[in-house]
Amino acid sequence: MKLFTPFTQRSISLRNRIVVAPMCEYSATDGLPNDWHFVHLGSRAVGGAGLLITEATAISPEGRISAADVGLWNEVQQKAWQPIVAFIKAHGAAAGVQLAHAGRKASSMRPWEGGGPLAADAGAWQTVAPSAVPFDAHWHVPQALDAASIAQVIADFRAAAERALAAGFQLIELHGAHGYLLHQFLSPLSNQRTDQYGGSFENRTRLVREVIAAVREVWPEHLPLWLRISATDWSEGGWDVEQTVQLAREVKSMGVDLVDVSSGGLVPHVKIPLAPGYQVPFAARVRHDAGVATGAVGLITESTHAARIIDEGAADLVLIARESLRDPYFPRRAAQELGVTIPAPEQYQRAW
Repeated sequence: MKLFTPFTQRSISLRNRIVVAPMCEYSATDGLPNDWHFVHLGSRAVGGAGLLITEATAISPEGRISAADVGLWNEVQQKAWQPIVAFIKAHGAAAGVQLAHAGRKASSMRPWEGGGPLAADAGAWQTVAPSAVPFDAHWHVPQALDAASIAQVIADFRAAAERALAAGFQLIELHGAHGYLLHQFLSPLSNQRTDQYGGSFENRTRLVREVIAAVREVWPEHLPLWLRISATDWSEGGWDVEQTVQLAREVKSMGVDLVDVSSGGLVPHVKIPLAPGYQVPFAARVRHDAGVATGAVGLITESTHAARIIDEGAADLVLIARESLRDPYFPRRAAQELGVTIPAPEQYQRAW
């Protein structure tokens, strides 16, 4: 059984192949992580996961999904992350950060407040996108990025990567999925540009490649870099698994070590065949056809299912999202159910 075997990339060795997926907590002020984030992430490090990846961490104020998102666009935020990262590592897990820009899906309410676009009197800000196409009816019309603004986005990703290193993070995941800015450039459904960033596959993937190149310039060679991607828009004429495979091949040669394969999020009102592991075949396809390590995510809630994904070679890692919200100790429960012994913190050993 491989689920509880180490997984090594570059200089980082994970103690097992269970990853706590990025999950927005919508609980920050001015982009600063606080006690909630410390307890949320720290408890899951104690819970036995091999790697924890922060929620979508904005590279700029306008790149936040909501005003309550965390960020890494200044040194105050960088310093606020340091004790959280140190605790994660002290308890045997690796610490990763997901760097993100929400694009046209920014300036929204928190889910429990409705999740729709912020009203002007509630603090809405101007959103940006590859093209002036809103996410849905009644959403903000984003401003199409010009050349200078695109260059600033790239610079913001690069600067956030430098701050991530200073904060002690060991892994960066670039968020190119779920309908956020990088995904918006990838898909013909949201990218209607006619310049070098639109039209052909090469042009639509240009920003992703330029962000990767900029981040790799400042992110040390000995540390892993991942890319999260939506393998399909679940909509005709959109981004699809064939393009995902092609992009995965290209970014592998640029220093991306793993593709975290999700799906959807670009356009609303699509039919998604939700079922346990419904996205795993995409991860398997990318792993096989692109020859790159992959992570599988999506309704993986059972220990035996997680183990089977790894044993069958569908993915190298499993990312646990909502089940990790329900049970911070999922890895410990999975180990017990699978008959595997994993170390417990000294403070908890008398319970084992």
